[in-house]
Amino acid sequence: MFVDTAKVSLKAGKGGDGAVSFRREIYIPKGGPDGGDGGRGGSIIFRADKDTNTLLDFRYNPELKAEDGKNGSGTRSAGRSGKDLIVEVPIGTVVKRDGKVVADLTKDKEEAVVAKGGSGGFGNAHFKSSTRQAPIVAEVGEPGEEFEAELELKLLADVGLVGLPNAGKSTFLSVVSNARPEIADYPFTTITPNLGVATIDGKDLLIADIPGLIEGASEGKGLGNVFLRHVDRTAVLLHLIDVYNPDAGEAYSTIRRELEKYSDLKSRPEIVALTKCEGLDPELIEMQKTSILSKNPEAKIFAISSSAHEGLAELLRELKNSLNNKKIIKKSSSPIKEINIISLNSSDYKNTFKVEKLDDGKFLVSGEKIEKFARRTDMNNYASVNRLRDIMKKLGIRAELTSLGAEPSSIISIAGKEFPLVEDW
Repeated sequence: MFVDTAKVSLKAGKGGDGAVSFRREIYIPKGGPDGGDGGRGGSIIFRADKDTNTLLDFRYNPELKAEDGKNGSGTRSAGRSGKDLIVEVPIGTVVKRDGKVVADLTKDKEEAVVAKGGSGGFGNAHFKSSTRQAPIVAEVGEPGEEFEAELELKLLADVGLVGLPNAGKSTFLSVVSNARPEIADYPFTTITPNLGVATIDGKDLLIADIPGLIEGASEGKGLGNVFLRHVDRTAVLLHLIDVYNPDAGEAYSTIRRELEKYSDLKSRPEIVALTKCEGLDPELIEMQKTSILSKNPEAKIFAISSSAHEGLAELLRELKNSLNNKKIIKKSSSPIKEINIISLNSSDYKNTFKVEKLDDGKFLVSGEKIEKFARRTDMNNYASVNRLRDIMKKLGIRAELTSLGAEPSSIISIAGKEFPLVEDW
């Protein structure tokens, strides 16, 4: 069963918590803090695989979760990082989050991190200083990214077959390649895309048969809008038109309008083939060619018969020449960067914030840097919360809260964590 769309819930691993620990050995008084850092949570990585050709597996396994990082421990022992979850997907898979592309895999073995694991928290050994010899502060690990991903498979092919239903696309593909699509004398025989490999002059051409389009396909009519995405990745369009169509020129224009509504294909190489031409009067063939040329004077038109094997070699040779040894592959994104360690002086995170007073009297603080610090704060540890308050003071958030009327009893909310504003911070 061919499946080219799917939704899957992704949950990357949580980072391990840092440890609060002190060295306790005989004859070594005041051994000092030795709490280790937590391990990084596992990420979810998608890998393109040439032997995978459908997204069907995601229909039966709609939830993917990577391993959490382990907590740190004493003797400065860092927790083990969680294992990354490697997920194999077909070449041509596009991954979207809230409608935005986060990965576009177009080569075999290409990888992309689509859900990043959370960073591990620092242990108390990290916070030792000349003025703080026995810190009882440790960070908790950050949660991994969690969201519902939308997957789309866009076939990667040299040639894309387009045309109205029953134009002869499946028959053409079955004759020139190793594909075995369903063939019958009625519209919409093909309800899923088919791939085949045709060979001409020692060169292989990967050909995709796109289910028949109708007028309005780009707006959701018929079957076409479901499969138009596959046209995006083809280097050359082969437009097949039934020679017995009452008006070949109008049939040509119908498909062109739908293709141009869906995507910018004006610059894509195109070849037109009149099908089922065996035994037909040459004058009728020329009349249909003239009708097409009236719509596009630059159209390259071939008359073929798949069942009689007429004109196929010449057509395949023209397709080969049109490719120019290049494939059109639209890249939508670059691999996601790993999260760096953040500090007050870090330039990797914006030092901007926003403070809002909510209707319930709470104060919501948002900003990339302060939210990251908050996520790593252990709210059950008084010293850790005071550290967060000290960071807020250094970033100027305290002054902003005061100017908006915050009082000692006011509740501050950052990254889903809440704590009171107190006078001694």
